[in-house]
Amino acid sequence: MPRRVVSWVWTLLMILKRFYEDSLAHASYLVGCPNAGEAVVIDPNRDVEQYIDAAKAEGLRIAAVTETHIHADYLSGSRELALKTGATLYLSDEGDADWKYAFAEQDGATLVRDGDSFRIGALRFDVLRTTGHTPEHIAFVLTDEVASTEPAMVFTGDFVFVGEVGRPDLLENAAGIKGTMEPGAKDLYGSIQRFKSMPDHVLVWPAHGAGSACGKSLGAVPVTTVGFERRVNWAFKAATEDAFVREVLSGQPEPPKYFATMKRLNKIGPPIRSQADLPRVEFQRDAVLVDIRPSSDFAHAHVPGSINIPVEYTSFVTWAGWLLPYDQDIQLLAEEEADARDAVRRLSLIGLDQVSGWITAGSALDAMTESYAEGSFSAGIPSGAFILDVRGRSEWEEGHIPGATHIPLGYLTDRLDEIPRDRTVAVHCQGGGRSPIAASVLQLAGIKTVIDLTDGYLGYEASGKEHVASTPLVCPIRESAAFGGAEA
Repeated sequence: MPRRVVSWVWTLLMILKRFYEDSLAHASYLVGCPNAGEAVVIDPNRDVEQYIDAAKAEGLRIAAVTETHIHADYLSGSRELALKTGATLYLSDEGDADWKYAFAEQDGATLVRDGDSFRIGALRFDVLRTTGHTPEHIAFVLTDEVASTEPAMVFTGDFVFVGEVGRPDLLENAAGIKGTMEPGAKDLYGSIQRFKSMPDHVLVWPAHGAGSACGKSLGAVPVTTVGFERRVNWAFKAATEDAFVREVLSGQPEPPKYFATMKRLNKIGPPIRSQADLPRVEFQRDAVLVDIRPSSDFAHAHVPGSINIPVEYTSFVTWAGWLLPYDQDIQLLAEEEADARDAVRRLSLIGLDQVSGWITAGSALDAMTESYAEGSFSAGIPSGAFILDVRGRSEWEEGHIPGATHIPLGYLTDRLDEIPRDRTVAVHCQGGGRSPIAASVLQLAGIKTVIDLTDGYLGYEASGKEHVASTPLVCPIRESAAFGGAEA
């Protein structure tokens, strides 16, 4: 799926471009002052050429690059973009000694704290401490001094989203730093109280949208305002710190395993990408083989020992990060070279750079000797089948099939000993996106008799059959679910 670039013009003296990477639900921004011929890029990902090309098209020089915090869900492009353009790199100096950028001095970065500012022509960016999601998190408040002395907008990173706020548990649940999520939640509450004093009209541009694992129920619209969030965002209406802490820490989605790797690399210094070519190679067994074809094609015939993560799936990057190793070569099996190149670009966003080549599906046909069945709840499940539910924890709690075994897809490789080898395994997710990946994981592990229930739990519900529902952990201050949606 190609990236999307959406542009807005705020005033005659300012250019704002929003770049949205669907596969990460990630937003980054280029803000330029045409009169000065300069621009700043905020929270860039590793596809740095898109920012360079956009600036050139507007007649701007990228003079500054910055980011709101040490990201967990993608490998930052700030370092590479600053090196390629000669821009000043601005990095947070908030947080304790454990959360400083290790490469800042080496790269000549300018460290900034609460109250500091930098300029791009007539545009002033004031640094605002917004800790909680991470200890070093900052936001950037933009004032167009030609237009007004009032702030116009704020780039909030993973602090305030549309209808939601950033999760404070990632350091503990993803990076394994114990005892950090409750203090982080309290810091986040304090940051929100301060943020609420900003004028209603200020536009809020977050770094993520719906589908991101950086929060619970992020909104899909690209922009909001401080005033709107004050009225509708549950976090702004929490009566007490204790109530906020309970709610923000409950029901968070499982953080992908690769988040810990991203935190470490973004802290010590993201590696600069090489421009290696993607060779077409013959089928061999000296690498992890990732079949990126559609799941139905993989189900019909595939190479034993391969794993299927369809490149057409929006969450391709997420499941690659969950399931693929960082210390082994990867080969891609694809129908077309364009698909393989798209997969390489997206894998690079999370630092999976060791793709050694791609194989055409045609050249591997003789080796495609394995398959699995596709079925549905409407057609019925074989008697005695082991029903495996690979949805997330919150989905399971909202309702599940009696007698099913629950293992979220991301943890399946760690819990394969819970899967019987002498029964048919019927695997399902919510709507049919994750279960084929799970089926490929099972067959890779030697569990051969697998059925993918393609209609998922939604199909089971539609059949009107019995289900078990748990009482969800919902805080009374959360009044609306209008800002999010479940993944298939």
